[in-house]
Amino acid sequence: MDPYFSPFLTPSVLIERYQLLATHLHRTAVLTSSSLDTLAGASIFFKCENFQRSGAFKMRGVQNALLELERSGLPAAGVVTHSSGNHGQALGWACAEKGMPCIVVMPSNAPEFKKRAVALTGARIIECAPTLAARIQAVEVIQRETGAVEIHPSNQAPVIIGQGSAAWELLEDCAAQGHSLDWIGVPVGGGGLLAGTAFAVHVWNQLHGSSVRVFAGEPTGADDAFRSLASGHIEHNVNPQTVADGMRTELGHINFPVIKAYVSAIHTVSDPEILQGQLLLAERLKIIVETNCSPPFAAVLKHPGVFGGHRVGVILSGGNLDLQAHHWGA
Repeated sequence: MDPYFSPFLTPSVLIERYQLLATHLHRTAVLTSSSLDTLAGASIFFKCENFQRSGAFKMRGVQNALLELERSGLPAAGVVTHSSGNHGQALGWACAEKGMPCIVVMPSNAPEFKKRAVALTGARIIECAPTLAARIQAVEVIQRETGAVEIHPSNQAPVIIGQGSAAWELLEDCAAQGHSLDWIGVPVGGGGLLAGTAFAVHVWNQLHGSSVRVFAGEPTGADDAFRSLASGHIEHNVNPQTVADGMRTELGHINFPVIKAYVSAIHTVSDPEILQGQLLLAERLKIIVETNCSPPFAAVLKHPGVFGGHRVGVILSGGNLDLQAHHWGA
């Protein structure tokens, strides 16, 4: 495991960091629905990161990564990343606040809605072929040519630690209401949110003597994380196909050891199940979330034998949805 994580295994150190990050973030709501509880046969607590700054959990990792950069001085050449949308948007807004240049490499098949959102931050967009290899290569070229520092969307230790703050807040807010969770579920694409959640929950369990478990939901058409956890090494997607556009990426060598150590299960769900879950969240919670949010909730509905009768936290990762283009069914 990356040595950056070691100090944060001490609960007081992690708490101090999350308190510092909180000054740069919204403390997002935790919502419940009796009708969804009845449907799932479980008590579900939804952490609404669709209400986070920039509309997604990505601001958490971005702010922690920039905090680490500030300690040695922000780079004059700025930062660079690759993103299908949400991470690029969060980084763009955070850099704009600091007056720092930001370049975002985006795959050509990223939704136009998300490209416009990134452009609105003032970040410079460079498009590339819609493959992970093309993204990585483009970022490397930009680094060599400009001296910009990479802020990776999911496979960088400070980003991962920052993402875990959502789960920590969820646990705190549930505990304050007298609810002790059995599970916390997140979507998994690149693995940053899953690793950060698993790390934070591990430290929480150490601090409180609890046994909260972490699971992920993943599309069947991009199931590299499911296969990786089963095999014990990073598996790859050849041609990922899913309505969850932010989940066509792959795990990385920084986040995967954390996932192997602290994640209990990854459940795959089909595109129709993802869309049905998204629709139910809109109908019952009265909120708009992306398809990327739906897999962990869809997994709870799909596996009553696993989650039935339990208290389940679900992190809704973001709400940046193009309403004019979205189809609410398979």
